[in-house]
Amino acid sequence: MGIKGKRIAVIGGGISGLAAAHRLEKAKKDGEIGDYDLYEKANRLGGKIQTERMNGFVIERGPDSYLARKESMTRLAREVGMEQDLLSNDTGQSFVLKGDTLYPIPGGAIMGIPTEIKPFLNTRLLSPIGKVRAAGDFFYPRITSKDEDISLGHFFRKRLGNEVVDHLIEPLLSGIYAGNLDKLSLKATFPQFQQVEQKHGSLIRGMKGSRPKKQEQKADTTKSKGQFLTFRKGLGSFVEAIEAKLNPDSIHKNSRLIKVYKEDGQFQLSFEDGTIKTYDQVIVTAPPKVTAQLLSDYPYFSYLENMEATTVATIAMAYKEEDVEIPQNGTGFVVAKKSNHAITACTWTHKKWEHSTPDGYALLRAYVGRAGDSAIVSRSDEEILSAVLYDLKQLMKIKGEPEFFIVTRWKEAMPQYNVGHTFKLNKIKEDIARNLQGLYLAGGGYEGIGLPDCIDQGEAAVERILKR
Repeated sequence: MGIKGKRIAVIGGGISGLAAAHRLEKAKKDGEIGDYDLYEKANRLGGKIQTERMNGFVIERGPDSYLARKESMTRLAREVGMEQDLLSNDTGQSFVLKGDTLYPIPGGAIMGIPTEIKPFLNTRLLSPIGKVRAAGDFFYPRITSKDEDISLGHFFRKRLGNEVVDHLIEPLLSGIYAGNLDKLSLKATFPQFQQVEQKHGSLIRGMKGSRPKKQEQKADTTKSKGQFLTFRKGLGSFVEAIEAKLNPDSIHKNSRLIKVYKEDGQFQLSFEDGTIKTYDQVIVTAPPKVTAQLLSDYPYFSYLENMEATTVATIAMAYKEEDVEIPQNGTGFVVAKKSNHAITACTWTHKKWEHSTPDGYALLRAYVGRAGDSAIVSRSDEEILSAVLYDLKQLMKIKGEPEFFIVTRWKEAMPQYNVGHTFKLNKIKEDIARNLQGLYLAGGGYEGIGLPDCIDQGEAAVERILKR
């Protein structure tokens, strides 16, 4: 049976919901569906994407870019007329802060996994014993079977040893998930590493084989592009471009939904103001805990209710260029968990994203809060600034206070894909297919937290509806 004339609701106006709505808008114009509505509880769309444009600065409060190799976001940018505004990051050395010293990330390291011998042997980030232990990866037997799930920490410690994990892999991967490596699921976060082990028996050997050959690298004589992309006027301009392509009558901001339930084969959406609206299909892109609350009439979503999420904060600080002296030539650093610092990472934004900062100024963006240690996030803006500057001034010369600074808190904003995540998610999908047909879940809590991953999920939900 077709779905022409069917009414579809999208709950949540973050990037997943926007991607779903954009695909539904096209389907509506093509006569494939009836009406759709997008509901967002805030007074703006974009979710975690928030861009401040002021005095020539382009400052991201949330994500600042996306991986260029994940092409769905570039394709959506093309569809909404934003492709010409895309910019690559300026490349440069990245560092790891261990103790009070910044060490360059060894050349050839992929997510912290060494693929070139010389830079790895020369790095002072690791001790000789740590390097010898990492070489054990060539000889260590496979530690996972095809359908097994273990923690990233357990997997990497067994293959490469504690030193490589604590001082290289953990700070890099925690920068993505803000999570506990010894709880995060290998299968849900980086299944490709499990596949490399299955195929090659060694991570180092497998990852080395995946890199371009030397002659291919030399053949490309143009300036190397960074692996991340963003927009000239910030990610917020992308949100605005998508919204401009949607039917304004289909967008409902400041809409507080309190319950979703199915009755007589249709979904009822109950709102805080007492109104109830009926739909044939519903795509929920809210965070996992919110989704569980909306669907609290059903026993299938307890995992989402209890799913861990990390609280973090960012602080952007603008200085006159002469007031900031960075000894290293690079774009920023991550912080080893065992270092005694408040910050977890810092981007020298004016060096990484030239468009972000007017001439004569420097822009620093630091991160605080990690899994199991987010108390600093609840402190005042001034206390966060003080703690961050205390750390930064040990590493670089900074004169005085910033011209201005912006603190953004993200409470329980980073969903944690802990061990067993994919299995529990599959069980939820089975329960929905059996008992709540027409309901679809999408977003950063499920199958990838990156912006392109969220776009993929929002669009995939619509494709499943259209195929029914």
